[in-house]
Amino acid sequence: MPSVVIIPVKSFHMGKQRLSDALDEQGRARLAQALAGHVAATVESAGLLPLIVTADAEVAEWATGAGFPSLPDPGEGLNEAARSGVEWAASSNSPWIVLHSDLPLLGADDVRSLDEVLDRQGTPIAPSSDGGTSAIGGFAALDFSFGVASFHRHLAAAASPVVLFRTGLALDIDSANDLRAALEHPGGRWLEEVIG
Repeated sequence: MPSVVIIPVKSFHMGKQRLSDALDEQGRARLAQALAGHVAATVESAGLLPLIVTADAEVAEWATGAGFPSLPDPGEGLNEAARSGVEWAASSNSPWIVLHSDLPLLGADDVRSLDEVLDRQGTPIAPSSDGGTSAIGGFAALDFSFGVASFHRHLAAAASPVVLFRTGLALDIDSANDLRAALEHPGGRWLEEVIG
């Protein structure tokens, strides 16, 4: 079985509130959906199984329509969404990776680099540019601690951690500055059509 890549996704319309100065609600919803689609399609192109975990019916319908399996999120935050995905992966004895849904520069090589660490029985972990955790993988349950400065908490909790510093894994879209940085990068130019 390929590794299961757990992609928690909030409501497209409720997410990205910190971008409200740069984009209206419809623009933020288009951006959130496009980013989630980019991440899931990139995972699939790397030969792994994307699993959308969401508490939102619209997101679940979008995932099904796009051909991505989805799992109901208990709705208690990112940590619980990640735990649900890990339990699903464990039911098929698959290794897992939790990956953020808002990584505009993510490439198939980034995803494969995470999976290669799992192949070596390591725990891949990638920091986001703001000190969070954009990706973490493993084989067994983990006490997730997403949020501000989560990278160091996850690093301390991981067995045999292997840290991956990669641009495609580091830049997530949380603010207008992040969006500008992505648009200025050659790999993020595709966002121009999304935000108009």
